[in-house]
Amino acid sequence: MNDQIELRHLRYFLAVAETLHFSKAARRLGMAQPPLSQQIKRLEQMLGHALFERTTRGVKLTAAGHLLARRARSTMEKVDEDLAQVRRLGRGEEGTLTVGFSGSVMFTELPAAIRSFRRRYPKVELRLRELVTSAQIAALLNGQIDLAFLRDGDPTEGIRITTLLKEKYVAVLPEAHPLAGRKTLGVKALEGEPFIMFARRMGPLAYDRTIACCERSGFRPNIVQDAPQWLTLVRLVAAGLGVTLAPACVARVAMPGAVYREVKGACRTSIDLGVKAGAESVLARNFIEIANQHLAG
Repeated sequence: MNDQIELRHLRYFLAVAETLHFSKAARRLGMAQPPLSQQIKRLEQMLGHALFERTTRGVKLTAAGHLLARRARSTMEKVDEDLAQVRRLGRGEEGTLTVGFSGSVMFTELPAAIRSFRRRYPKVELRLRELVTSAQIAALLNGQIDLAFLRDGDPTEGIRITTLLKEKYVAVLPEAHPLAGRKTLGVKALEGEPFIMFARRMGPLAYDRTIACCERSGFRPNIVQDAPQWLTLVRLVAAGLGVTLAPACVARVAMPGAVYREVKGACRTSIDLGVKAGAESVLARNFIEIANQHLAG
């Protein structure tokens, strides 16, 4: 016979201890009274002490019963709390999620998606890391981040990349530039202009798409300066050092001395979602669902 005390024994005991009535306790537990009485007797045998004084006038706890009631109640509360936490983890309502993002993606609706996620899952610790596209790919592969919001994500073995949004380019010009007077312009109009861009190593596909956009208009841009992030690029344009092509969302950055003009043509840049193949957690799926609602287009 199994002499190990189980959680069910404590549940049976607490039902009787709280009602001080075997029939009422049995009804609460949804069982017949005789099996309940047998289980309590079995528990007393395993402990070697009586837990209840049974008289013709009723049932009351012994000193050992009072102590066990306090300890058992605490134990069951802890078990219930632990099980509830396990369920929350299973549903993606608790835990830690690390999300990487390229700087330009923050000019889209990603901040709104982050706000929605935090409101819906307040117990999740959401960690945000700004990284260039190439660094995000590496961080996904080595497990440092769970999700990546990439600017033109490069196809990479072991990473599943899904396009969330395609954007047009805008031309970023110094305010005093002769082309700044136009509302729209073709890429060809930028031929011969000094270009400011980010280094290719930071995001090879994004760089190549920008170059290809110019080459389809018959020229290769004359790159005179590179910069690590879009804010710096726009500042350099505002200072008159050159021009650039940027994702349309960058036009949300108001910078004295710089203007944005719509670019004609079919050139597009994309915002992509990257996840390590086979490593997508419930937490990640919950975030992706919300991000899709805000970003997908």
